[in-house]
Amino acid sequence: MKNILKRTTLLSGLVMALSVNDAYAQSFEWISSTEGNIWKQNKVKLQTNIGQTPLLEVNGTEEGTVFKAWGTCFNELGWDALNMLPRKQQEIILQKLFSPEGDLKFTMGRFSMNANDYARDWYSCDEVPGDFQLKHFNINRDKTTLIPFIKAAQQYNPHMTFWMSPWSPPSWMKINHYYSVRSDRNQNEMSPLSDVALFEESKEKDTKVFPQQLAVNDYFIQDPRYLQTYANYFCKFIDAYKEQGIPVSMVMFQNESWSYTNYPGCAWTAEGIIRFNTEYLAPTLKKQHPEIKLYLGTINTNRYDVIDEILSDPRMPETIQGVGFQWEGGQILPKLRAKYPQYKYVQTESECGWGSFDWKAAEHTFSLINHYLGNGCEEYTFWNAILYAGGFSGWGWKQNSLIHVDSKAGTATFTPEYYAVKHYSHYVTPGSKVLAYRAAKEDKTPVMVVMAPQKKQVVIAGNFNEEAKEVTVKLDSRYLSVTLPPHSLNTFVEK
Repeated sequence: MKNILKRTTLLSGLVMALSVNDAYAQSFEWISSTEGNIWKQNKVKLQTNIGQTPLLEVNGTEEGTVFKAWGTCFNELGWDALNMLPRKQQEIILQKLFSPEGDLKFTMGRFSMNANDYARDWYSCDEVPGDFQLKHFNINRDKTTLIPFIKAAQQYNPHMTFWMSPWSPPSWMKINHYYSVRSDRNQNEMSPLSDVALFEESKEKDTKVFPQQLAVNDYFIQDPRYLQTYANYFCKFIDAYKEQGIPVSMVMFQNESWSYTNYPGCAWTAEGIIRFNTEYLAPTLKKQHPEIKLYLGTINTNRYDVIDEILSDPRMPETIQGVGFQWEGGQILPKLRAKYPQYKYVQTESECGWGSFDWKAAEHTFSLINHYLGNGCEEYTFWNAILYAGGFSGWGWKQNSLIHVDSKAGTATFTPEYYAVKHYSHYVTPGSKVLAYRAAKEDKTPVMVVMAPQKKQVVIAGNFNEEAKEVTVKLDSRYLSVTLPPHSLNTFVEK
């Protein structure tokens, strides 16, 4: 009996010792990508003490934002690019983008109501002037492009969620009766004389913000009949897509109302934005589609005073559930979130660059994700996942995409930006909590710590310097201390 007890005691002691040693020897999988060496995998062990001051410290009790979804936009030119590839290659790409077992694990989609700048050409769902009853409304065009694209994605994830926003209302609902906001003799047929409506005699200009000048007129006709018809138009669009098996869960009233575009767009004043959302769109959605969330966006201006004017309207808390930011709007996200903590915050369009498809674009996107997730955004939407022929829009803007198609060869290339996204989305899955982050700052070293749903910590760090850089992160009582290669993207996953 004594021998049995002795052996049991010894065994228990051994198990305890092993458990302690295992805890201190806990390892992380290290995935590192540089321009010449993508997705290199290794292991690194945590340390119990270290001489270097940590860049970040977490203890697991942090009140972080719970992340909900990664997504991308569905555009006509993306559909065209996908169809330039052989069927087998199409399936591989769709699986990598949308499958729960894929690379990027996108669970959310955005699409445009009416044409955007990555449509084949410009159109709306009702171009019959004066059709206030919307008798001529239809989505026949979308049934040949956007809807097949979305359904192709749904085959790999039938539980995807969707949100939408317009670039331009039907042309007959606008004061200039044209899809664009401003004229461009090379890109549209709008009369230059119509540009007078944008600023009139206003000389206000501030070169430190975007836009430097604010529109003095709403380009949407501010007549109650037009405003109500447009609100009904949103509901007709939601109904039509629902019939196609594509449920919309959230809408935003306008894409980039502060971009005064030569492609489809619509300029709005702060007064017009408040009026349409509080008096027409929100009440109509609540009556016809109470399940639909209305977010303010998409905000692409860094003029804090303008957005603050809109959000400070006393009716706004009953009107919107959240706010969406992109481009310059991201600069004022932290300040607005601090003042208006009652709203949900999302990123609506990752910056698409200038068609470089290079490593610098990957580093930029990596930093953007760090900024938006670190500042409380629950969702992150990429712009075009796939493009061809250099990524040109219908009006000539050459943009980046995650996948680049060679239209002549019928082949696809996964760009550096694709892997920048994978470093986040493959491991920061829905339900993950962002515990802490550090912006790139002057030392070009963005860092983020996330708790995955499996209660495993994930550390994501970049080094955008010309030299290797030692980085230390304190995780509870232990330290992750590594030397990051120059110009590298890195993810550390707790094993």
